[in-house]
Amino acid sequence: MNAIVPINQDKKRKGLIGTVRTVASKTPKGMIPRIRRPQFEFAENDLPRYWWDNNPVKTLLLAAMSAGFPPGERFFIDSVRHYEKQITDPELKKAIKGFIGQEAHHSREHEMLNGFLQERGVDLARLENEILGFMNWMRKHLSPERQLAHTVAVEHFTALMAEEFLLKYDALDEMDPRMAPVWAWHAIEESEHKAVAFDVYRAVGGSEFARVTEMMLVSVLFPLFTSVHLVQLMKEDGQLTNMKAWGSTLNYMWGKPGVFRKLLPSYFKFYSPRFHPWNHDARDLVEKATQKWLGDWS
Repeated sequence: MNAIVPINQDKKRKGLIGTVRTVASKTPKGMIPRIRRPQFEFAENDLPRYWWDNNPVKTLLLAAMSAGFPPGERFFIDSVRHYEKQITDPELKKAIKGFIGQEAHHSREHEMLNGFLQERGVDLARLENEILGFMNWMRKHLSPERQLAHTVAVEHFTALMAEEFLLKYDALDEMDPRMAPVWAWHAIEESEHKAVAFDVYRAVGGSEFARVTEMMLVSVLFPLFTSVHLVQLMKEDGQLTNMKAWGSTLNYMWGKPGVFRKLLPSYFKFYSPRFHPWNHDARDLVEKATQKWLGDWS
């Protein structure tokens, strides 16, 4: 994609640096995020309480992450939409529409999932409100450039976890078959739209300093919020001292197979000035997962 940015007299006021330019993107031509409209049902009374590998740590880790998706996805949409009118490249404009559509459906489906888990005694409403409060703080105190840089950084995190964690390893196969498609669908779409916010950021002249330093902040805040919320959920579930579950999960993430440990090289590539999300092409993983998990509505 090539995006030509029009002259914007109040660009400095909006917190952006740069001049009119054409920006070459490494996003594959025709890679427009597809807007799917899943209709997941969250009503099974016989769903195991710990639906990922019968492990409370693994299950509540994803639950804690799910709590932050509705307010987070809305923030991401707003940060990209702020600059939508400045984009003139037709393909990137279509990609923005696809990004917004996918993220909107993510927010909707995770609100439903969170409500289902809330009814089963997992207090996600409190966690979601905490994340919403933080997102509102950023809306008030960060420039539009910083807000978009935050989206770019988090999108890299979620794409890594989607491609190198959920789609590459056996996490989905370990989940209850009624829950796995939700996470497969989300992971697939995170990979499909992983470069949209980045391409918009580059097109409108976002600075490298803001991009890199925002990732440094996200690298602290994302694990911090997730860890604190996981500990809270484990305590509320009476599982905080379940050393077997903690040990098994820590080994899975950092030992063997060490899925989080193996993410580190791809994570550090973000700091390179030559970084682009599509330097790592995972379309083969996405295609296999789409055929396996999404069925007729893929």
